[in-house]
Amino acid sequence: MKREEPVRQWFIGLLKDKCSVPPSVIKAETGFRLGDKLYRADILVWDRNARPLAVVECKAPSVPLTTAVLDQAVRYNMVLGVRWIFLTNGNSVIALHKVDNNFVPVGELPDYERMLSE
Repeated sequence: MKREEPVRQWFIGLLKDKCSVPPSVIKAETGFRLGDKLYRADILVWDRNARPLAVVECKAPSVPLTTAVLDQAVRYNMVLGVRWIFLTNGNSVIALHKVDNNFVPVGELPDYERMLSE
């Protein structure tokens, strides 16, 4: 089992329990193409119209959440066009919301209704 898998499962539980995200709109390990390369998002959250709403990048607990981790999620967003990015290593969570063309940190994890409305 990959070291980030427990983090992924923990965060899926957090999305369901704390953020009230319906399980039907959460998809783990979703593949997509950017140019010639195939990528895999750890977790995608979809809106009610089946459009990508949030991407989650999970790392193993020993991996710090650096700008390189954020850059990876932002690269994914070039294809996905999400409004929210979440980064986690199980020890900490960084939530970012798209404002204009920039992702800015927010203080806490938003619930699903807030994700949809902002």
